[in-house]
Amino acid sequence: MPHTPVPFDPEVDIAWETPTRSDYTAEALPDLRRAMASAFPPVAEVIGDRPVDVAEHTAPGPDGAPDIALTVLSPRGREHPVPALYNIHGGGMMVGTRDMDNQRLVDLVLELGVVAVNVEYRLAPEHPHPAPVEDCYAGLVWTAAHAAELGIAPARIVVMGGSAGGGLSAGVALLARDRGGPALAGQLLLCPMIDDTNTTVSSHQYRGLGPWPREANLAGWSALLGGATEVSPAAAPSRAADLSNLPHAFVEVGSAEGFRDEDVDYARRIWGTGGSAELHVWSGGCHGFDILAPAAEITRAALAARLSWLRRVLAL
Repeated sequence: MPHTPVPFDPEVDIAWETPTRSDYTAEALPDLRRAMASAFPPVAEVIGDRPVDVAEHTAPGPDGAPDIALTVLSPRGREHPVPALYNIHGGGMMVGTRDMDNQRLVDLVLELGVVAVNVEYRLAPEHPHPAPVEDCYAGLVWTAAHAAELGIAPARIVVMGGSAGGGLSAGVALLARDRGGPALAGQLLLCPMIDDTNTTVSSHQYRGLGPWPREANLAGWSALLGGATEVSPAAAPSRAADLSNLPHAFVEVGSAEGFRDEDVDYARRIWGTGGSAELHVWSGGCHGFDILAPAAEITRAALAARLSWLRRVLAL
């Protein structure tokens, strides 16, 4: 059965030069990681002379694992504890560093007056599940435990991330619920990577097409899960049988990307439990359209929607 793709928004369609990214092989990963690391400036360069303080911290990793690096961005001159955004970067579980999200986080710190905690985690396939999500969860536990010294209001923490970072954020929210961990105020899930089965219509529509085609997604899940026959919801949150009692979710996705259907279904299932979720499907948006097409009208609208939700959830 043919799967005709939803067309890209014209402003998005011209924003990226290479239409396919199917080269996520084990042999290609070192070069891909170096290229991605060099594409994003360090946090000090992003901040420049703007009133944001930056501090580097390390947190204990999961049992037997290395310590975790975290960058903490704080609005200069704050007098009282403020809400926090605990950020997890994307990269298909295989590539990327926390520097990817420096611009997004610095902008949010300045706009909302919040603290941002940006976590580094081990990457697959060298470190398959559960290493990435357990690293992220350990960093969240440390952040909540050190809220006072970080100037954070511990009851007002949102976990957030895009793509793989969105999937890991959803996994961290599930772990926090199931383990009685930090009580989160919300989960900001931007085009989250949450379904390892790759069986939805949208997962087939973007074979060889877009900045994150089906081939790349299959490679990412294979790297994370290997040949596992039983998959934990912490790895693939769409597999969770119970989505009740989760923090308020914001789910954003483009209509023209492979994650569309799994993300829509995740919000629908949260509603089905009586839970709170806000869903935005941006017409013609490709995967990561806000980064690839920052001047597009749908990006402007998406950023405004995120800010509105954060203000409401964090009572700003």
